[in-house]
Amino acid sequence: MKAKKLFSFILSIAMVCSLTACGNSEKASTVQTEEMTVEKEENSAQDASATPRNETLYFAGQQWGTINDWNPMSSNSNNGMALNQAGSARVIVWETLFMYNMLDGKLYGLLGTDYSWNDDNTELTVHLNKDAKWNDGTEFTAEDVVATFDAHIKYESPTGSDFKPYIEKVEAKDDYTVVFYATKDASGKAINPLKVLDFIPKIYIMQKEYLETVAARNNNDANAIKQDKMEDLVSTGPYKPYYYDDQKVVLIRDDNYWGQAKSMWGKLPVPKYLAHTIFSGNDTALVALKAGEIDVAQMFVANVQNLWLQDKLPISTYIDEAPYGICAAMPTIWFNTRKDGLDKKEVRKAIAMAVDYDQINKAAMTGQSPTFDEVPRSVMNATDAEQSMIDKDALKDYQFGNDPNRANKLLDEAGIVDTDGDGIREYPAGNNLRFKAECPEGWSDWNATLEIVAAAGKKIGIDITTYFPDASTYMEDLTTANFDIIMATPNGTASITCPWQRCLELMGSDLNDLEVVTRGNFGRWKNDRADELLALIPNETDTNKLKEYYTELSKIYLEEVPSFTAMYRPAAFHIVNETVWTNFPQQDDGTNIPPYDCTDGYGVAALYNLTLVEK
Repeated sequence: MKAKKLFSFILSIAMVCSLTACGNSEKASTVQTEEMTVEKEENSAQDASATPRNETLYFAGQQWGTINDWNPMSSNSNNGMALNQAGSARVIVWETLFMYNMLDGKLYGLLGTDYSWNDDNTELTVHLNKDAKWNDGTEFTAEDVVATFDAHIKYESPTGSDFKPYIEKVEAKDDYTVVFYATKDASGKAINPLKVLDFIPKIYIMQKEYLETVAARNNNDANAIKQDKMEDLVSTGPYKPYYYDDQKVVLIRDDNYWGQAKSMWGKLPVPKYLAHTIFSGNDTALVALKAGEIDVAQMFVANVQNLWLQDKLPISTYIDEAPYGICAAMPTIWFNTRKDGLDKKEVRKAIAMAVDYDQINKAAMTGQSPTFDEVPRSVMNATDAEQSMIDKDALKDYQFGNDPNRANKLLDEAGIVDTDGDGIREYPAGNNLRFKAECPEGWSDWNATLEIVAAAGKKIGIDITTYFPDASTYMEDLTTANFDIIMATPNGTASITCPWQRCLELMGSDLNDLEVVTRGNFGRWKNDRADELLALIPNETDTNKLKEYYTELSKIYLEEVPSFTAMYRPAAFHIVNETVWTNFPQQDDGTNIPPYDCTDGYGVAALYNLTLVEK
């Protein structure tokens, strides 16, 4: 914890929930017993939403809308509180076999205890924790792992589509041993061992019996199964759904959670409840954070240092100084390359050239990001480890930004000009270059970034307007390619398979023909050489060769511009208010717990170390 004085002050916290009436008072036939039942149900809902403050850890920045399901196979879930199957998966409700720690690049056991490859990297054997149990009290076994993989493949979930080309099958050798068999090429070599490994810290394991129940009630219809809300879920995680509506989400600790066994954490997580008020945007969430109504905020706060330097609040970040977090994320502007105009690389590149990135860094990020002068563009994030994997000198001539004159020249030379004098260039002939740039309403740093992108368009004769829908609409547009220009961060932020995973998400075309794509390359761009390089990297062990491949990928990316990085950003902002809870992870505190908001990957270990602030 920073050496800051923790001020003791009394906070008045109003927990107000909008509840829909369960009865109809206009019906004369409503009898007293029905009214009593309605009153009891309403009181029960109110009781569930209002939990003791000293037992509740409050979050902001993860859930942006009413939860629509709890289903790991869903293609359009907006459940940010419980579902996040990324490199560091959110493991508070559902659990993965292992947890990734971006601080040391290692996998730590969860449902699994250890893993190993055979000599030719075609079989990955995982041993399971014999203490693990489902929250219905039944044993967790290898059959559940097999059933999970088979369900994703059978019902063609986004996860199934992602892993089917790389994992041939999964087999249970005994109750506590499971083997992942890599798909092989004609020579007998694994097509991609990295994708096999990617499964174990990323994908939630579902109970075999529960999957059978879900399939039966949906008549084995794949689409219906993927749309099942799974409100009656059976999972292994330390928390389970307790209450949720359009105002708030509350999870309650499972006091029978298997993880209190000595083979795992040896105890329960400290907070009994995890709660997330659903805010309209960062501005309203910031008010709650300042008031001590939020404990952990995964959101951008402009000039965050002023919260403790000027406002003298008990608020801190993972790192004391700018950029205040580990800049492993690369928020990206994606072009829909199947749209007229944006299918032309000169148009895409001109827009990227004209953007004022210094303004983004100052106005949108308020200095919480290294500049592109400090860390030049490539397919790598800003960490020293990844920057060492490319030839920076070879990429000097490929850099761009803050140069509308060069952008205008590029468009003129490509014959993309304004023929009717209305100030807007045309391509194809007679069609004005007019696009919408999209991200969710209330995401203040991204909203500001897209306004800067729109301003760049005006400088080069391209009409770009901003569009900020609700988060659910945005997510549907993103995954179905229903956009012109859209902002999103590749899931390949920091994971056991990075930087290859990020390159796949930025440039891989293997999922382009799917109606719904949740993994990346949202603009459906394709380049044969990029696909070749992405296929070569997973089986390459020579570091010099890998550097050559990643440098070539960077050249293609910067030349073709299917998307472009708007900024470097902390993998998670991880802003904490220590009015109620303390002992959150901080850099060099000796815990080796990453700043992943107490919920993601090995970052969940923070929940077991928290203590209440002494009053």
